[in-house]
Amino acid sequence: MKTALITGANKGIGFETAKQLLEKGFYVFIGSRNLENGSEAVKKLNEAGYTNVEAIQLEVTDLNSVQAAREAIGKKVEVLDVLINNAGINGGTDPYTVLEAKSEEYQNAFNTNVVGTANVTQEFIDLLKKSEAPRIVNLSTSVGSLTLQSDPNWPAYHYAKYGVYAVSKAALNMYTIQLAYELRDTNIKVNAVCPGLTKTDFTYFNGGEVSVAANRVIKYVLIGNDGPSGKLFSEQTNPETGEIAW
Repeated sequence: MKTALITGANKGIGFETAKQLLEKGFYVFIGSRNLENGSEAVKKLNEAGYTNVEAIQLEVTDLNSVQAAREAIGKKVEVLDVLINNAGINGGTDPYTVLEAKSEEYQNAFNTNVVGTANVTQEFIDLLKKSEAPRIVNLSTSVGSLTLQSDPNWPAYHYAKYGVYAVSKAALNMYTIQLAYELRDTNIKVNAVCPGLTKTDFTYFNGGEVSVAANRVIKYVLIGNDGPSGKLFSEQTNPETGEIAW
Protein backbone atom coordinates (compact mmCIF):
# COMPACT_ATOMS: atom_id res chain seq x y z
CA MET A 1 0.00 0.00 0.00
CA LYS A 2 1.38 3.40 -1.00
CA THR A 3 1.71 6.07 1.66
CA ALA A 4 1.21 9.81 1.53
CA LEU A 5 1.74 12.75 3.87
CA ILE A 6 -0.30 15.89 3.29
CA THR A 7 0.48 18.98 5.34
CA GLY A 8 -2.41 21.18 6.45
CA ALA A 9 -4.84 18.44 5.51
CA ASN A 10 -7.45 18.79 8.22
CA LYS A 11 -9.62 20.99 5.95
CA GLY A 12 -10.06 22.46 2.49
CA ILE A 13 -8.10 21.19 -0.48
CA GLY A 14 -5.80 19.14 1.73
CA PHE A 15 -8.71 17.26 3.28
CA GLU A 16 -10.33 16.57 -0.08
CA THR A 17 -6.98 15.44 -1.50
CA ALA A 18 -6.63 13.01 1.40
CA LYS A 19 -10.11 11.66 0.70
CA GLN A 20 -9.40 11.12 -2.99
CA LEU A 21 -6.08 9.40 -2.26
CA LEU A 22 -7.83 7.10 0.19
CA GLU A 23 -10.27 6.21 -2.57
CA LYS A 24 -7.27 5.22 -4.69
CA GLY A 25 -5.93 2.88 -2.01
CA PHE A 26 -3.32 5.06 -0.31
CA TYR A 27 -2.55 5.13 3.39
CA VAL A 28 -2.71 8.82 4.28
CA PHE A 29 -1.12 10.79 7.09
CA ILE A 30 -3.03 14.00 7.71
CA GLY A 31 -0.63 16.65 8.92
CA SER A 32 -2.37 19.20 11.11
CA ARG A 33 -0.99 22.10 13.13
CA ASN A 34 -3.63 21.36 15.75
CA LEU A 35 -3.85 17.63 16.48
CA GLU A 36 -7.44 17.94 17.68
CA ASN A 37 -8.46 19.37 14.29
CA GLY A 38 -6.54 16.60 12.55
CA SER A 39 -8.25 13.95 14.67
CA GLU A 40 -11.64 15.46 13.85
CA ALA A 41 -10.79 15.26 10.14
CA VAL A 42 -9.85 11.59 10.55
CA LYS A 43 -13.13 10.97 12.37
CA LYS A 44 -15.07 12.40 9.42
CA LEU A 45 -13.17 10.19 7.01
CA ASN A 46 -13.70 7.15 9.21
CA GLU A 47 -17.43 7.85 9.29
CA ALA A 48 -17.35 7.97 5.48
CA GLY A 49 -15.81 4.50 5.45
CA TYR A 50 -12.11 5.32 5.12
CA THR A 51 -9.86 3.58 7.64
CA ASN A 52 -6.32 3.83 6.28
CA VAL A 53 -5.77 7.32 7.63
CA GLU A 54 -4.37 8.94 10.75
CA ALA A 55 -3.61 12.40 12.06
CA ILE A 56 -0.10 13.65 12.77
CA GLN A 57 0.61 16.85 14.68
CA LEU A 58 2.67 18.91 12.26
CA GLU A 59 3.37 22.62 12.43
CA VAL A 60 5.53 23.29 9.38
CA THR A 61 7.09 26.45 10.82
CA ASP A 62 8.27 24.61 13.94
CA LEU A 63 11.27 22.41 13.16
CA ASN A 64 10.83 20.45 16.39
CA SER A 65 7.27 19.63 15.35
CA VAL A 66 8.40 18.58 11.88
CA GLN A 67 11.12 16.35 13.34
CA ALA A 68 8.66 14.81 15.80
CA ALA A 69 6.28 14.07 12.92
CA ARG A 70 9.12 12.44 10.98
CA GLU A 71 9.95 10.27 13.98
CA ALA A 72 6.31 9.28 14.50
CA ILE A 73 5.72 8.40 10.85
CA GLY A 74 9.07 6.61 10.65
CA LYS A 75 7.94 4.27 13.41
CA LYS A 76 4.89 3.32 11.36
CA VAL A 77 6.27 3.02 7.83
CA GLU A 78 9.65 2.50 6.23
CA VAL A 79 8.74 4.25 2.97
CA LEU A 80 6.89 7.43 2.08
CA ASP A 81 5.67 7.49 -1.51
CA VAL A 82 4.10 10.93 -1.68
CA LEU A 83 4.65 14.27 0.03
CA ILE A 84 2.11 17.00 -0.66
CA ASN A 85 3.21 20.35 0.74
CA ASN A 86 -0.29 21.79 1.05
CA ALA A 87 -0.04 23.96 4.17
CA GLY A 88 -0.08 27.64 3.29
CA ILE A 89 -1.26 31.07 4.40
CA ASN A 90 -2.05 34.27 2.55
CA GLY A 91 0.14 36.41 4.78
CA GLY A 92 -2.35 39.00 5.96
CA THR A 93 -5.79 40.50 5.65
CA ASP A 94 -7.16 42.58 2.80
CA PRO A 95 -5.69 44.76 1.55
CA TYR A 96 -2.09 43.63 1.61
CA THR A 97 -0.30 45.17 -1.31
CA VAL A 98 3.48 45.20 -1.18
CA LEU A 99 3.46 48.86 -0.19
CA GLU A 100 1.01 48.34 2.64
CA ALA A 101 2.17 44.98 3.99
CA LYS A 102 3.92 44.79 7.33
CA SER A 103 7.21 42.99 7.82
CA GLU A 104 5.57 40.33 10.00
CA GLU A 105 3.12 39.56 7.20
CA TYR A 106 6.00 38.85 4.85
CA GLN A 107 7.76 36.81 7.52
CA ASN A 108 4.65 34.77 8.33
CA ALA A 109 3.96 34.00 4.68
CA PHE A 110 7.55 33.00 3.95
CA ASN A 111 7.86 30.94 7.13
CA THR A 112 4.86 28.83 6.18
CA ASN A 113 4.86 28.82 2.38
CA VAL A 114 8.60 28.54 1.77
CA VAL A 115 10.59 27.67 4.90
CA GLY A 116 7.90 25.31 6.14
CA THR A 117 7.89 23.45 2.84
CA ALA A 118 11.68 23.22 2.94
CA ASN A 119 11.63 21.95 6.54
CA VAL A 120 9.16 19.17 5.80
CA THR A 121 10.87 18.13 2.58
CA GLN A 122 14.30 17.92 4.21
CA GLU A 123 13.04 15.82 7.10
CA PHE A 124 11.11 13.34 4.94
CA ILE A 125 13.42 13.07 1.94
CA ASP A 126 15.07 9.92 3.30
CA LEU A 127 11.74 8.07 3.43
CA LEU A 128 10.83 9.34 -0.03
CA LYS A 129 14.09 8.07 -1.51
CA LYS A 130 13.13 4.55 -0.43
CA SER A 131 10.02 4.61 -2.63
CA GLU A 132 9.95 3.08 -6.10
CA ALA A 133 8.08 6.09 -7.50
CA PRO A 134 8.29 9.00 -5.05
CA ARG A 135 6.40 12.20 -5.77
CA ILE A 136 6.57 15.67 -4.23
CA VAL A 137 3.83 18.16 -5.03
CA ASN A 138 4.12 21.73 -3.79
CA LEU A 139 0.84 23.63 -3.85
CA SER A 140 1.49 26.90 -5.59
CA THR A 141 -0.53 29.41 -7.61
CA SER A 142 -0.56 31.08 -10.98
CA VAL A 143 -0.44 34.36 -9.04
CA GLY A 144 3.16 33.39 -8.21
CA SER A 145 4.15 33.26 -11.88
CA LEU A 146 6.49 36.13 -12.73
CA THR A 147 5.62 35.76 -16.41
CA LEU A 148 1.87 36.02 -15.90
CA GLN A 149 2.04 38.67 -13.20
CA SER A 150 4.00 40.95 -15.53
CA ASP A 151 1.57 40.50 -18.44
CA PRO A 152 -1.06 43.31 -18.60
CA ASN A 153 -3.29 41.01 -20.67
CA TRP A 154 -3.48 38.36 -17.98
CA PRO A 155 -6.85 38.50 -16.15
CA ALA A 156 -5.19 38.48 -12.71
CA TYR A 157 -2.70 41.21 -13.63
CA HIS A 158 -4.56 43.72 -11.46
CA TYR A 159 -4.73 41.49 -8.39
CA ALA A 160 -2.11 43.61 -6.60
CA LYS A 161 -3.85 43.10 -3.25
CA TYR A 162 -2.38 39.57 -3.18
CA GLY A 163 1.14 40.98 -3.05
CA VAL A 164 2.52 39.17 0.01
CA TYR A 165 1.00 35.84 -1.00
CA ALA A 166 2.23 36.18 -4.58
CA VAL A 167 5.77 37.04 -3.50
CA SER A 168 5.95 34.04 -1.16
CA LYS A 169 4.59 31.67 -3.80
CA ALA A 170 7.05 33.00 -6.38
CA ALA A 171 9.76 32.04 -3.90
CA LEU A 172 8.16 28.61 -3.48
CA ASN A 173 8.26 28.20 -7.25
CA MET A 174 12.00 28.86 -7.26
CA TYR A 175 12.41 26.39 -4.41
CA THR A 176 10.59 23.80 -6.54
CA ILE A 177 12.97 24.43 -9.44
CA GLN A 178 16.02 24.09 -7.19
CA LEU A 179 14.70 20.94 -5.53
CA ALA A 180 13.87 19.28 -8.83
CA TYR A 181 17.35 20.09 -10.10
CA GLU A 182 19.03 18.61 -7.04
CA LEU A 183 16.93 15.46 -7.42
CA ARG A 184 17.34 15.23 -11.20
CA ASP A 185 19.34 12.02 -11.03
CA THR A 186 16.81 10.25 -8.80
CA ASN A 187 13.36 8.83 -9.48
CA ILE A 188 11.70 11.58 -7.42
CA LYS A 189 9.37 13.82 -9.41
CA VAL A 190 8.90 17.34 -8.03
CA ASN A 191 6.29 19.75 -9.35
CA ALA A 192 4.40 22.86 -8.31
CA VAL A 193 0.66 22.74 -8.85
CA CYS A 194 -1.91 25.51 -8.76
CA PRO A 195 -5.25 23.98 -7.74
CA GLY A 196 -7.09 27.05 -9.04
CA LEU A 197 -9.37 29.45 -7.23
CA THR A 198 -11.36 27.15 -4.96
CA LYS A 199 -14.27 27.53 -2.56
CA THR A 200 -12.57 27.20 0.84
CA ASP A 201 -12.18 29.46 3.85
CA PHE A 202 -8.83 30.50 2.35
CA THR A 203 -10.67 32.27 -0.49
CA TYR A 204 -13.74 33.26 1.54
CA PHE A 205 -15.51 30.47 -0.36
CA ASN A 206 -15.07 31.98 -3.80
CA GLY A 207 -14.14 29.82 -6.77
CA GLY A 208 -14.60 26.29 -8.05
CA GLU A 209 -15.34 23.02 -6.32
CA VAL A 210 -12.80 21.58 -3.91
CA SER A 211 -13.11 18.15 -5.54
CA VAL A 212 -11.86 19.59 -8.84
CA ALA A 213 -8.94 21.31 -7.13
CA ALA A 214 -7.89 18.14 -5.32
CA ASN A 215 -8.08 16.15 -8.54
CA ARG A 216 -5.67 18.60 -10.15
CA VAL A 217 -3.20 17.97 -7.35
CA ILE A 218 -3.56 14.20 -7.48
CA LYS A 219 -2.90 14.16 -11.21
CA TYR A 220 0.74 15.02 -10.49
CA VAL A 221 0.92 12.55 -7.63
CA LEU A 222 0.06 9.76 -10.06
CA ILE A 223 2.38 10.66 -12.96
CA GLY A 224 4.60 7.88 -14.26
CA ASN A 225 8.36 7.71 -14.14
CA ASP A 226 8.44 9.30 -17.58
CA GLY A 227 6.40 12.23 -16.30
CA PRO A 228 7.51 15.84 -15.82
CA SER A 229 9.59 17.23 -12.99
CA GLY A 230 10.51 20.79 -12.12
CA LYS A 231 7.41 22.28 -13.75
CA LEU A 232 4.55 24.60 -12.75
CA PHE A 233 1.03 23.51 -13.62
CA SER A 234 -2.26 25.40 -13.58
CA GLU A 235 -5.06 23.65 -15.45
CA GLN A 236 -7.38 26.55 -14.71
CA THR A 237 -4.97 28.87 -16.56
CA ASN A 238 -3.95 26.43 -19.30
CA PRO A 239 -6.63 23.75 -19.78
CA GLU A 240 -4.80 22.20 -22.75
CA THR A 241 -1.47 21.07 -21.25
CA GLY A 242 -1.65 22.48 -17.73
CA GLU A 243 1.90 23.81 -17.81
CA ILE A 244 2.43 27.55 -17.34
CA ALA A 245 5.55 29.73 -17.29
CA TRP A 246 7.34 30.41 -14.04
